[in-house]
Amino acid sequence: MSDRDRAKLEFSGLVEKIQSIHHELKRSALRSVNTMLTIRNWLIGYYITNYEMQGADRAQYGERLMDSISLELQRLKVPRSAKRELQRFCQFYRTYPLIVRSLNAELGKVVWGDIKPEITVTADSSVFSPKVRSVNAQLAKLSSRLLNNLSYAHFEILITIEDELKRRFYELECLKANWSVRELRRQVYSLFYERTALSRDKDKLAELANAESESFDPVLTIRDPYVFEFLGVKSDSLLSESDLEDQLLDNLQEFLLELGHGFCFEARQKRILIGDTQFYIDLVFYHRVLKCHVLIELKVAEFNHENIGQLNTYVSWYRTNEMREGDNPPVGILLCTGKDSTLVEYALAGMDNNLFVSKYLLELPSKEEMQAFLEKSLKQELL
Repeated sequence: MSDRDRAKLEFSGLVEKIQSIHHELKRSALRSVNTMLTIRNWLIGYYITNYEMQGADRAQYGERLMDSISLELQRLKVPRSAKRELQRFCQFYRTYPLIVRSLNAELGKVVWGDIKPEITVTADSSVFSPKVRSVNAQLAKLSSRLLNNLSYAHFEILITIEDELKRRFYELECLKANWSVRELRRQVYSLFYERTALSRDKDKLAELANAESESFDPVLTIRDPYVFEFLGVKSDSLLSESDLEDQLLDNLQEFLLELGHGFCFEARQKRILIGDTQFYIDLVFYHRVLKCHVLIELKVAEFNHENIGQLNTYVSWYRTNEMREGDNPPVGILLCTGKDSTLVEYALAGMDNNLFVSKYLLELPSKEEMQAFLEKSLKQELL
């Protein structure tokens, strides 16, 4: 802005400029957090992979290496260090080896010290022909763009695509259309790549696919519990889908504990891993009378059948993975809020004994109690 332009700046223009600066730098800061988290996971994969190949004492661990690393990192309270995730970080490094070239000099100094390692890209990368250098330069440029524009959750989906051409297609579409993680997953599962290959009018198909696509917003991504763990924020500071939902969950937690029905609080935003997908259960209690886990999901939205299906999945997972000797099967409670109504549904996955189900429903809060609580809380929060 020139001196002449500054002299002409009016009050409204000043306010608008400050607002613009705030939003742009805020988004930049959030993108930076996402980028550092992605680099963190890539580096973990790099160091583990290279230790597996060249570690001085690697032989004494053998096949137990990944388990040993995971146990030690968890003892040191390093977040996201389960064996499955460490394996995924290694896969991430192997799929995107050229991300190393995106590290700026300052960050590279912290990571590598005085010695920057050579990263082997392909079996032919030792052949320094102009063609190889050109291809590697293009791949490095693409890796840099992906690193600076996608979240690690995007990469988690991309590394599951084994076909390189297919993966490259989705990478470019993510960059071009600014897809959110959910949108990328939807497009992959709807076979967008295969449909594009068969389509006679590829541009028209892409236009239709992106017409109502969900865009990636770093402001929303920063709410991911993964990011909070990375930043060292306490778990009770995690934000749920919205501030309203978070306040309702606070009230619900207190409400159930005060009922005196035997609820013992166990977890908030409980993370579980089903296959390669992470899920977060809003509230988890253990009921000392029923001797079972009670899982609660709150949706600040109208009821749909996907909600109860999701809760049933959680209940089934808990039954398989968390039930201990003497425990009864877990139960789920789904709370949905509409503009003028509330809905309470119970998920009793795998329970076929009517007497047993009746006992559960007798000990748990009634639908009427839960609906009254929800309506009252919602009204208070919206005042």
